[in-house]
Amino acid sequence: MRSPVKLNTVIKRKEVEKEFIRAIGENQGILHKICFVYADSKLDREDLYQDIIFQLWKSYSSFKGRSKFSTWIYQVALNTAITKVRRRKALPSGREFSEEIYSPTIAMDYSEDLRILYQAISYLSKVEKALILMWLDEKSYKEMSATLGMSEKNVSVSLVRIKRKLTDLIKKLQ
Repeated sequence: MRSPVKLNTVIKRKEVEKEFIRAIGENQGILHKICFVYADSKLDREDLYQDIIFQLWKSYSSFKGRSKFSTWIYQVALNTAITKVRRRKALPSGREFSEEIYSPTIAMDYSEDLRILYQAISYLSKVEKALILMWLDEKSYKEMSATLGMSEKNVSVSLVRIKRKLTDLIKKLQ
């Protein structure tokens, strides 16, 4: 028979796991968007998704509620994605380029306009991708600023430039 202390610990852990799974389920869209724009192939997207989930679980106990949960998810997911992209670029790749390249058409059933938008986003830098994804999810400048470690003014100026850049990219892709 388990001691009451161990039983309470097991019950509490199960409750935390359920809460984590529910919270991740409610915010899956954020994770998928980040994976789509930071990973090139289906396999890379799946790996990145798993890495992000792992990092979120590892740091779940550190979430103190000082920001929205979705903002915290963005911060962890973006940091994980950017770190993985850096590591991938630093390591020589033995893979062939015949792998399936990122295509939101394959990943989801988007309208043609959304497919073009996500394709254009895939051409942006890491920080530009992060900013525009958060803007599309209607995050405040304050949330973007806190997540990315930049001033709200810099967020504002950067978004103006990114939108202009996306407009040009979309015109070329149409």
